[in-house]
Amino acid sequence: MNYPIIYVAARNCALSPLNVRTQSDPEADAELDALIGETGYVIQNLIGVEVKRKKGHYSIFAGGRRLTRVHNLIEKGKLTEDFEVPVLVIPNTKDAIALSLAENQKLPMNPADECVAYRDMIQKEGKSAAEVAVRFGKSERFVEGRVRLADLAKPVFEALRNREITLQIAMAYGSNPDVIKQAAVFEQMGQGHYNPSASEIRRELAKGTYVGGDPKALLVGREAYLAAGGQIDPDLYTDEATERWLDGHLVDKLANEKLAEAADAIREREGFAEIRILPTTHVTYHETYDLRRVRGELPPLAPEQETRCEEIQAELEAIEERAADEEGEGYTEDDEARTRALEAEYQSIMDRTPVLTEEQKASSLAYVVIGRDGQPRLHEQLYVAPSANDDEDGEQGEDLLEDEGPDEPGQAKPIISQRLADELATMKAELLRVHVASDPRFALDLGTFYMAEKARLRYGGIELATELHAEAAPSRVVAFESGTHAAEEWAKLDAALDRSWTDHDDVRDRYDAFCALPEEARAAWLGWAIARTIHAVPAGKTGSAFVDHLGQKLEIDVATWWRPTATNYFDRISKAAILAQFEDIGGAELQKRYGASKKHDLAASAERLFAGDIHIDADDKARALAWLPDAMRFEPALPQPANDLGSSNDQFADGDESVEDEPGVEASIANAA
Repeated sequence: MNYPIIYVAARNCALSPLNVRTQSDPEADAELDALIGETGYVIQNLIGVEVKRKKGHYSIFAGGRRLTRVHNLIEKGKLTEDFEVPVLVIPNTKDAIALSLAENQKLPMNPADECVAYRDMIQKEGKSAAEVAVRFGKSERFVEGRVRLADLAKPVFEALRNREITLQIAMAYGSNPDVIKQAAVFEQMGQGHYNPSASEIRRELAKGTYVGGDPKALLVGREAYLAAGGQIDPDLYTDEATERWLDGHLVDKLANEKLAEAADAIREREGFAEIRILPTTHVTYHETYDLRRVRGELPPLAPEQETRCEEIQAELEAIEERAADEEGEGYTEDDEARTRALEAEYQSIMDRTPVLTEEQKASSLAYVVIGRDGQPRLHEQLYVAPSANDDEDGEQGEDLLEDEGPDEPGQAKPIISQRLADELATMKAELLRVHVASDPRFALDLGTFYMAEKARLRYGGIELATELHAEAAPSRVVAFESGTHAAEEWAKLDAALDRSWTDHDDVRDRYDAFCALPEEARAAWLGWAIARTIHAVPAGKTGSAFVDHLGQKLEIDVATWWRPTATNYFDRISKAAILAQFEDIGGAELQKRYGASKKHDLAASAERLFAGDIHIDADDKARALAWLPDAMRFEPALPQPANDLGSSNDQFADGDESVEDEPGVEASIANAA
């Protein structure tokens, strides 16, 4: 039976004792106040019965919260005294409680639909975020956050719509506006055997960005970052310490420049042989484990300090004699307190800061890092600066790697650390992987050979430098992102893979869907799977010969893909080594032209020279554009003895190969080309 809906003055309506809702939510009430107050009407009708013997008055048992909010708004003067509300009038209270319960059991709105609704009100109805916030009793920040969620990467948003992830997890993905990165992290997190937390997702998405309170950001300064074209994401953060700086590469560049300026000033003031900058808050073990520390000498005590130390010792002896006296009381409380004070004073005099001689400084290597307050800070420990002659002394050469070039008289050979050798090997492996992944036929032959060869050797095959089951090869360098062209191309290749077959729940269905992909799509997966197994192997280590052989087979032109820069190479070797490479390209005249440059400026000039951005003779420019560190070349391997494979496996069985996994041992292997 249809009952009428009539409009009744709110002052003539009262809550019925049959209304099942007795508790409310202040926040929800405030939102309802805002909605009714802004629109000027109650969208959903109330349900009630007419009061007997009081015509025109109604007892409301469903919609009581709406009626209460209207009464509240009338009291505040936001609605008129004669404001009317829609009421569905039923003849009696027979089913009042059931209707009240049913009316209060509303289905919560899907959060994805809510986000889209907020976005559409702004985009389609032309409302501002502030207007929407006022209308629904929300904060402007809340509305902007929901609008961002509406623009999440498609797979993330669909997971929210299908309730596969919670709103909290969706908000974690929304912490970074880059939808490509959102999709990549979502895919990555979906490969695990557990549900990632919101903090894990935020950390993964934050890679390559900085918060305003990060020491590196403090060093750069907000104004300098913005002036250089940096972008800041203001949507979900309210202060400068927590806002997200999106252009991490720009922060890195500006921070390195500021640290370099500070390093030059410190070097001129202190007279150190070399200063290296580290855009971190501390010096890591990997940076210094192959260096020898400089030990200063304690300065002699001043005459007055020597006199005071003698007085302290005499007074301590007197206290001890008095306490040992048979007629005495032993150590009193005053004696103990005085003894502690004298011992502390004595220790403070003896604790002197070691002093370095000018000769020690002139041969020392120092590090400049970033303090927690964002200020450049000189690391407290100095080290012996490495040189090409250290091998002859037997001091340093055992722990350094030498990037060997032509053995010409007077040419300085760059001594590189194990860390740099590993980074160069990583970038070289990236280059090989992207070429293998781009040539599926080559990858097919290579993958078949990997499996057949390792199966034949059973427990051998370490010289193949790969993983068998298409698992990603482990990283040699923790938290290292090269930013190379090859790394960018790999990301594009990975994003282009057809992942439609992964949508199925049953493994048999996923297999059938994969087999149904076009041949080109399956070939792309094959190339990707084989390529990602390739290890980064520094030159001269087990597996490097095969890595080089693959690079030659693919005819990789390294110089067109990778160029040495200040960041990835020249800042990491000595000034003498850089000048020697200048001489190799343009002779003594070019070397002399840059000989007086500071180390940081020289590294920047070297980057420009080997990128072809310095005006020099055409032949010299061609040599510069073709030049590469030996560690980045895919050089032909030397012929191996006929029994090389057997001897290699015998060494492995005897444990000789295991030294590569021991800390510090890797640094002793020469980085020979």
